Amino acid sequence: MASLTDLALGLVTLYLVPRLPRDVAGARYWRAAFAWAAVTALVGAVYHGFLVGVPQVGEVTWAVMSTMVVLVMSFLLAASVVQVLGRSRAIVFWPLRLLGVAAYAVLAATGHPSITAIMLCEGLTMACVIGLWVWAWLRRHPSGRPMLVAIGVSIAGALLRLVPGAATLLRLDPDSAYHIGQIVGMVLLCRAVARSGPRPEAVTDTPSGRTSRPVGPSPTSVDRQRPTRWIKRSQEI
Repeated sequence: MASLTDLALGLVTLYLVPRLPRDVAGARYWRAAFAWAAVTALVGAVYHGFLVGVPQVGEVTWAVMSTMVVLVMSFLLAASVVQVLGRSRAIVFWPLRLLGVAAYAVLAATGHPSITAIMLCEGLTMACVIGLWVWAWLRRHPSGRPMLVAIGVSIAGALLRLVPGAATLLRLDPDSAYHIGQIVGMVLLCRAVARSGPRPEAVTDTPSGRTSRPVGPSPTSVDRQRPTRWIKRSQEI
């Protein structure tokens, strides 16, 4: 069952990759996060289906797969920073990101890769992502609320895997329940990214914040101007 649900997670996430908008801030990071998540899930399907009973190969596969999850977190953080704060401020978060990756690499190399280890090493990273989107939501970013809902669903899915007995409420094993929760989370995350609308060409990053410089009317509907309006509201606040 875990192999099938992991396969479903990989295929759904792979299906979502080309459907992510290309013209939002941090688009390449969002696409990279979804692509790595899809590959990780597909490798997980092979692991759960064929390699669990082969200790040596299975341990190496799990270490590689869990490290890929850390990479997904890296791209999620990068995409969130760029979309919420602007590209010029992304460099502030990279030392934190490298620290988390290094910590997990040590655990994986010493034979201790696990979901629990990922949660411990990536807890600060996830806190930063949540904090960024809470900040954006309070300033009426169009993706703020949908992002928080998507992240909340993904965390709930992880808790089904970590909390003993939680998955039995759904009559599933912990891994299968976790995978199903992540499928819902990835679909919601894709919709949240799409809600942010295209990156306005009039917006530039400055040392004092993001500034809007009108260069002409938007060629399409009101939805395309939504990010610019959010930036103006942020400055008024």
